[in-house]
Amino acid sequence: MIVVHHLEDSRSQRVLWLLEELGLPYEVKRYARDPKTKLAPPELLAVHPLGKAPVVTDGDIVLAETGAIVEYLVDRYGDGRFIPPAGADERRRYTYWLHFAEGSAMPPRVMKLVFQMIPKALPFLLRPIGYLIAKGAGDQFLDPTLANQIAFMEAELGRGGWFAGHEFTAADVMMSFPLETDAAREALKNYPRLIAWLSTIHARPAYRKALERGGPYAYA
Repeated sequence: MIVVHHLEDSRSQRVLWLLEELGLPYEVKRYARDPKTKLAPPELLAVHPLGKAPVVTDGDIVLAETGAIVEYLVDRYGDGRFIPPAGADERRRYTYWLHFAEGSAMPPRVMKLVFQMIPKALPFLLRPIGYLIAKGAGDQFLDPTLANQIAFMEAELGRGGWFAGHEFTAADVMMSFPLETDAAREALKNYPRLIAWLSTIHARPAYRKALERGGPYAYA
């Protein structure tokens, strides 16, 4: 039995969604974030040395990293589903977006969140300095980077409606989390293709079933 070690409001929601798309039986073991730090609880260290989610166990196999988990599930259980044929242009696009989600998209989004949190963690008298540092990082680097990425993603969806082309693939599963964080901070108002794409994936029965299994999900 596949077991998903699932942290609330996290990237592991994508693993539940893919398992529902594949129609595989699985068990969910839920973990709550620390109410103060918002980090994963120490219980996850018993599953994987880094103590992060998602982690999936499949028999004796222990897998971490969302992208690696997605590739494993599609390769082992997909029977050719949710991945374009080898050698096709769509396969190259699939591979690119599968890795873009964590390799390029998430780092500036996480940095933006961290910079927003820093001033609140400082002593009261130092908070104005913290806000100035956060604003400078946003204005000079993070916001332009995010705007450029979002415009790029909007244009790419014009090539077929999905990130790998004309068919839904696991690359769309991977891309859901960064774009849901963008939607949560109202960064997609002027990007109709991305808004439509999010609406489409949120309406998929497997996505909705994964929400039922995973519990509350703040970015949805």
